[in-house]
Amino acid sequence: MNANDGAEPPAVRPGSAQEGWVASLHLHPAQPGEPLRRVESVELVQDKGMMGDCRYFGRLGRQSGAPSRRHVSLIEREQIAKHAQALGLTCIAPGAVRSNIETSGITLADWLGREIEVGEVILLLHSLREPCAKMDAVCQGLRQRMLNGRQGVLAQVLRSGRIRIGDPIRPR
Repeated sequence: MNANDGAEPPAVRPGSAQEGWVASLHLHPAQPGEPLRRVESVELVQDKGMMGDCRYFGRLGRQSGAPSRRHVSLIEREQIAKHAQALGLTCIAPGAVRSNIETSGITLADWLGREIEVGEVILLLHSLREPCAKMDAVCQGLRQRMLNGRQGVLAQVLRSGRIRIGDPIRPR
């Protein structure tokens, strides 16, 4: 079985143990359930999210009506590769797990509660993602595998700017 319909990001990139990089960028479509759109760069807006992202940009809390802190989702390509291997896939294509930013070279869950610098942007990693039923549409069992710190994180945009594929990711 193969869930790959796109190229894998480079496996190795220079950096320290405290630095990763942006492997791919994705925007949610206007129609729920449609594939995410891969982009080379994207503008992020403080307290709003990724320009052009139909799901999270400017989102308000369901109960409070206040601006949501859920601006951007991130996950490591290394974690996605582990899921693919465990499920008998050769790989899972970039964007298939519906995360806005796929990273490489870092462990995002280790940075929960911290600010990171990504390109020109500052993000606050505030919580783990909650994997949805769409993960099992990629491959049955993926949703279950994406629990217990293996699902990526959610972040709030603290400083506006542009992020590009290949940009470094550093703790602040």
